[in-house]
Amino acid sequence: MTVYTLPELPYSPGALEPHYSGEIVALHHDKHHAAYVKGANDTLDALAAAREKGDFAAINALSKSFAFHLSGHVLHSIFWTNMSPDGGGRPDGELAAAIDEYFGSFDAMQAQVTAATTSVQGIGWGALAWEPVGQRLVVEQIYDHQGNAGTTTVPLLVIDSWEHAFYLQYKNVKADWVKAFWNIANWQDVAARFAAARTTPSPL
Repeated sequence: MTVYTLPELPYSPGALEPHYSGEIVALHHDKHHAAYVKGANDTLDALAAAREKGDFAAINALSKSFAFHLSGHVLHSIFWTNMSPDGGGRPDGELAAAIDEYFGSFDAMQAQVTAATTSVQGIGWGALAWEPVGQRLVVEQIYDHQGNAGTTTVPLLVIDSWEHAFYLQYKNVKADWVKAFWNIANWQDVAARFAAARTTPSPL
């Protein structure tokens, strides 16, 4: 059976400084992301054991646990590649044209993603995503690691607003972390995800 594995960082932990400290990146990747990978694998084992026994009394808790850990793994895997030491600036090409089409301008999209990320109640993420039914870009808030997102949407750019993502560097000022993120946003990665997502057929 396939197991989930922690991806390697595409850069050294300190490569995103001064915008994102190496200490946070190392802890975030090696401890928090790793815990979601382990949690997904452990929950699969628990589900397999339940099937063998025919005992599904805990199925609701196990299903929620699996969704939580798997979504955490997926979002963090995207998050690491969404950042680059050579990031920042603005996208070009088809991604830039789509942003203008669906949001009016890059500044308007950036403001909406920023607002979505900084106003998450409690813990969660802000995301720029592709919605394949309507064939459009959308901005979403993600609570915990899942929820309040279209069932079929494909995340293209995600910003982690859990406190473990920024507190050691930015304390309780989440807005400063989100402002810093734009300096390391990897638009080449987002553009590649956008190109791939557009080939996803509508589930309808």
